[in-house]
Amino acid sequence: MIQSKKDYIFYLKADEIALKKKGGTVQYYRDYLLDDIWRFERLLRKREFYINCKKGIIYKPYSLYLYFKFQRLSTKLGFTIPPNVFGPGLSIAHKGTLIVNSNAQVGENCRIHTDVNIGTNAYSMEDELRPDFVFPVPKIGNNVYIGPGVKIFGDIEIADNIAIGANSVVNKSFKEEGITIAGVPAKKVSSEGFDKCYYKATDILRGFYKLPQ
Repeated sequence: MIQSKKDYIFYLKADEIALKKKGGTVQYYRDYLLDDIWRFERLLRKREFYINCKKGIIYKPYSLYLYFKFQRLSTKLGFTIPPNVFGPGLSIAHKGTLIVNSNAQVGENCRIHTDVNIGTNAYSMEDELRPDFVFPVPKIGNNVYIGPGVKIFGDIEIADNIAIGANSVVNKSFKEEGITIAGVPAKKVSSEGFDKCYYKATDILRGFYKLPQ
């Protein structure tokens, strides 16, 4: 979660790397203005920064402006992605329906495709009124690749470095790292995971790896 200006800059840069935006080129500046997904991710991070770090009344008018601007772009792209869910290095592959519960948690370097739903199990009003009630939503680790059409729901955990195949339904926890899961319901299908699908933008930013060519 963004808790400082330093965090905000780190998240922005990690997202930029994850989206494969290379500075210093004409295409970079064109995309900066015209790529709606990149615009969305920058706006998401700015909203998170203002929600978490700029809480004084002096910031309220601009925060409200950001809210309406964010809602308008979200509607245009078909995204229901609330603030403070995704870690740095988010890469949204395409425009199209994405629905994410506001209580879900997703770690660093998530690569997510279209028609994905990350949500909760059904629960009763009586449950929600209980003081000890916890929303049954997924907790997804770092470096998780989520293919097109995936549905992830319930009080489950997805370990680090997992790839989830297209159209999978994930309704139970997978705590073994570095595997591929797929199917309805999902099960382990390979001992290879995230690394065969994408790369880790935050590790590149921290200097552990070079940016892939």
